[in-house]
Amino acid sequence: MTPVLFHVQHLLGIGHVRRAGLIVRALRAAGLPVTVAMGGPADPFRDTFGDAEIVDLPALRAADAAFSGLVDHAGCPPGADLWARRRDRLMALLADRRPAVVMTETFPFGRNALAAEYEALLTAARTLSPRPAIVASVRDILVDKGDPAKRRRMIRRAKRWYDAVLVHGDPVLVDLTRTLPEASEIADRLTYTGYVAAPADASPAPPGGDGRDEVIVAAGGGAVGAPLMRAALAARPLSRAAGTLRWRLLAGPDMDAGDTARLCQDAGPWVIVEPARADYPALLARARLSVSQAGYNTLMDVLAARCRAVVVPFAGPTGAESEQPLRARLIAERRPLAVVAEADLDPPRLAAAIDAALDGPPPPPVAVDMDGAAATARHITVIAGRFSSTISAL
Repeated sequence: MTPVLFHVQHLLGIGHVRRAGLIVRALRAAGLPVTVAMGGPADPFRDTFGDAEIVDLPALRAADAAFSGLVDHAGCPPGADLWARRRDRLMALLADRRPAVVMTETFPFGRNALAAEYEALLTAARTLSPRPAIVASVRDILVDKGDPAKRRRMIRRAKRWYDAVLVHGDPVLVDLTRTLPEASEIADRLTYTGYVAAPADASPAPPGGDGRDEVIVAAGGGAVGAPLMRAALAARPLSRAAGTLRWRLLAGPDMDAGDTARLCQDAGPWVIVEPARADYPALLARARLSVSQAGYNTLMDVLAARCRAVVVPFAGPTGAESEQPLRARLIAERRPLAVVAEADLDPPRLAAAIDAALDGPPPPPVAVDMDGAAATARHITVIAGRFSSTISAL
């Protein structure tokens, strides 16, 4: 058996948690015991991890969409006591679970505000006997902060702490060096798993006719999705091709309750506003069109469903969030994908993009590896076995 301790810290939205959940389910399917150290609010996401053990750390999240700082569950800056309680809980997990593998989601390629916590965890892991393999789990594209010193710091930490770096992407679409040129220095640690996407049979079938020939509008967790939802609602009567279709707006769990209430109030006939659904991938497979942001998980669902799509990549209040715009552009080079820049979002532009997407041909399949969750489980098993053999030989 290969016990895995997986530190998962989401700060804004649900993308990192959803990808981690698919990985954890694949690890469990491979027979590996998994403990998830959940660093953000866990209640909406417990089902995401299947039957894995979840241990809550005192919650932290981003203060705002600009990632200006961290706050606790009450919206207050974290104090020394909160950091100490998180650290103590992680140390107890290491001592009690004795993992064969310690995985960190995103760090050392992000989450710098929590660096002291991660380094305390990794330092303690290295004192265990036998020592666990230490593995980083990171998506294909990093946010470009334009600071070479920060990139150098990522590489130093990867070299110092990590035995393996699993990149959840396919270099056919984008290589990690595209957004981290220095990644070539850790090529001996890098493994591309393919994209982590929900299996086709993992999404429950929608009841009745839900999704059939509909326009499905979604914004992930919804923390920064209200402007897209409002623009979509106003774009419907302006669309020549979709103005008579039924539209289904999925309000994520992090959308402000007031924004959701206003959407419900303004929705007219043939518009449904409801909470985000577990059968979202299956809704897309039935839909006439998807309108969404361009997060990792959403675009994987769009590619798997082969549906026509319009995306509005999240760029943040200052336009500095480069990850979604780059991924949308790279995919648009390979299949029809209407892209509306967040800074240009208004109802007429969105309606025009919707009409263009519906007027175009059905999108062809994109030849990228989307078996990343199962591949990750296979790699973890191999890494743990190889690492334990090496340690035993010392």
